[in-house]
Amino acid sequence: MPRYTLIQRLLHWALALMILGALGVGMIFGILEYKGTVETFGNDMTNTLYKYHKTFGVLILAFMVVRIVVKIRLGKPEYATPLTRFENAASNALHGLFYLLVPLMAVLGWLATGASGFPVEFFNWTLPAILGKDKELGALLFQLHGIVGWILLILVIVHIAAAVKHWLVKRDGVMARMSLF
Repeated sequence: MPRYTLIQRLLHWALALMILGALGVGMIFGILEYKGTVETFGNDMTNTLYKYHKTFGVLILAFMVVRIVVKIRLGKPEYATPLTRFENAASNALHGLFYLLVPLMAVLGWLATGASGFPVEFFNWTLPAILGKDKELGALLFQLHGIVGWILLILVIVHIAAAVKHWLVKRDGVMARMSLF
């Protein structure tokens, strides 16, 4: 059974977990906004959620850069059972959008945070802001960050649905290519 290399599979699953977590926390922020998040979770927990949302955004960006380099160097394995033309086109489009939008999302978050005058936190360190303080620009960038987040959520759902279809319906070995075990 053709499979991705171990490093490719580890990067995939680490990114999947980090992205799902960051999207989940980001949706809390988007739906409740700052005030609602504080009212729901308290000030300390809200600050912790923001800190680690930013931290994982930076980690996601770094892991995506590594993943892109690894993909360019190692490519991808052949399919045990070839995909249909539609499946192949859809897979290429979906993965291309992930490789474009995931780093874009992280960069937009970094830009928005700095432009809004908030610290860009990475664990207990403060990273430099890329842009100077500009509240209007920061608000626009946060809005774009949120829109990309919703698009990514839709793509993640489509990706998971396609994986489940290949695993449980088609049983064509596609899931084995990326499984850890």
